[in-house]
Amino acid sequence: MPFISVRDIQIYYRIQGKGPRLLVISGTRGDLRHKPSIFDSPLAAHFEILAYDQRGLGRTDKPDIPYSMANYAMDAAGLLDALKWNHCNVMGISFGGMVAQEFALRYPSYVKRLVLACSSSGGPGGNSYPLHELTDLPLHEKAGRIVELADARRNLAWRKAYPKQYRGLLDQTVQNLEIGANETGRRMGERRQLEARKGHDTYSRLPSLAMPVFICGGRYDTMICPAKNLELMHRQIPHAQFELFEGGHLFFLQDSRAFKQIIAFLKGGDDLL
Repeated sequence: MPFISVRDIQIYYRIQGKGPRLLVISGTRGDLRHKPSIFDSPLAAHFEILAYDQRGLGRTDKPDIPYSMANYAMDAAGLLDALKWNHCNVMGISFGGMVAQEFALRYPSYVKRLVLACSSSGGPGGNSYPLHELTDLPLHEKAGRIVELADARRNLAWRKAYPKQYRGLLDQTVQNLEIGANETGRRMGERRQLEARKGHDTYSRLPSLAMPVFICGGRYDTMICPAKNLELMHRQIPHAQFELFEGGHLFFLQDSRAFKQIIAFLKGGDDLL
């Protein structure tokens, strides 16, 4: 089992693929057992991907102490140090994009190129949806809210018109929520992550990012990470590239152009496709 000691915890990680090194930082409740995973994506054919369960989540340790965004950034740096990855591309997805911002600000020398996908800066740059409000909902109700929040097109009319597609999304979300549900510390770890998430604010520091940055998201992600949050990040990082795709919060699974653009950026293209 690929565990490694990092700071005060044992981190569960996975490395797969060949090519330039890419650290992928996952989102809220991220767990490498969820499907589809980043290793199922087109990125896997182009990069040596390192992904991991963050503290409090998945098979990584879940200390019952306060977590902070600084903790998550230090965990990422500690993981890279332990694996002797001293310079790599970084992609942060949703909450992982928040961690990636904090990480790139604290450890810029580690980051070759940075992708911030469906994420927010916090502070004056806007916050993502308060997912902590869903914590105590019954399983199927929580799954339904997640499916609806993730894409503005999934309104009641759409759900009635496309019941099979809706049921498929709902079943996949329930399946992912059930993974590890009875493991010791699961609920506590998720709560600690959400508490750290509420304190996220990198907005005033973003102009100091000097590495190439690609900010991207879905135009129908109006609740979890609205386009205005991405636009405000772009204003703070004037050299960054910015694009919206035809999808919701998980736009990269919905618009085939998204991964093509991300791959082109990470491979060093000055102009996206």
